[in-house]
Amino acid sequence: MKRFAKGKRENPDHASRLTSHQKESIGKMNSSPSSQRFFNKEASYYIGAVVFFLLLTGTCLALYYSALQIDYVWRWYRIPKYFVYEEIVEIKSDMNGEVDAISSQGENQVVHVKGGDEEASYTIPSKGKIRISKGDMVFEGDTLGDYREWRVGILMQGLWLTLKVSFVAIIFGILMGLFAGLARISSNPAMKWSAITYIELIRGSPLLVQIFIWYFVLGTLINTMLQKNGLDGIPPLWFGVAALACFTGAYVAEIVRAGIQSIHRGQTEAARSLGMSYAHCMVHVILPQAFRRILPPLAGQFISLIKDSSLLGIIAIRELTKATREVVTTSLQPFELWFVCALLYLVLTFTLSMFLQYLERRI
Repeated sequence: MKRFAKGKRENPDHASRLTSHQKESIGKMNSSPSSQRFFNKEASYYIGAVVFFLLLTGTCLALYYSALQIDYVWRWYRIPKYFVYEEIVEIKSDMNGEVDAISSQGENQVVHVKGGDEEASYTIPSKGKIRISKGDMVFEGDTLGDYREWRVGILMQGLWLTLKVSFVAIIFGILMGLFAGLARISSNPAMKWSAITYIELIRGSPLLVQIFIWYFVLGTLINTMLQKNGLDGIPPLWFGVAALACFTGAYVAEIVRAGIQSIHRGQTEAARSLGMSYAHCMVHVILPQAFRRILPPLAGQFISLIKDSSLLGIIAIRELTKATREVVTTSLQPFELWFVCALLYLVLTFTLSMFLQYLERRI
């Protein structure tokens, strides 16, 4: 025991004789477990990143090699014109006659054509070119001038229509789902059974079949009745929106129901004991808490809705997928165009996902 105590007393003297380099080495050895875990974690992270990029590169190379085997020629340089392009707009004569005069009207030029008792004027923008001269004879269909104008391509039109359809369907789907979700937990048999019937019918049948029913059955009946009463028919776009909204509303109803029922019953009892009505309690106490919980599943449902809008092409709605299919038919570039179509859907869904995640953090 004395020897042990003596050894313990000699340790401070021994430590004081250590050099600074030895003290630094001992410090590193003492902290080595946490440092080792840190470096091991960093190494595994970088190894995983390298493996991911190797797999991605290998997949792209394999696809390129497979395309070479079928003699496919990649033409990526043709893709931009399907987003925006410059078109030559020709101004044609709709009568036979003689160019009577060419005058200026501000920055534009006006061509006056006179034929017998008829006379017409054609305005050519300042950026355009006149293809005829005064005194020339022109016939119906002849080009008097032309100008260049930037136009939106078919893919951009399809992308915009997909956004519009999805946005409108999401709004109506939220309203229908909220009402159906509240009716689903109602004690009123008429409301509860109606909500259950709606939810089970919609969730139990494919969206494609529902689109056909809305367009070919309900659309035909509604438009026929409107035309018999001298009214214009409803365009196919709104039947597609109705199908998407009803489909989304059924799933939103179940999400709302689950979110409301996840709130402890004591919250409702406490609110009612304070004199709140059922509606006041639901609006100010239950729904704000439930909304935080249902936001993630709602985000997934809205993202699915954007992708499901690709089915509307079967009823002649030129959304993004149908626009891509039309371009593929005319350009014979399936590889590039379908990759671009998938990338555009990815941009839409990823942007919506990031927005909803930001909203979830803010709430």
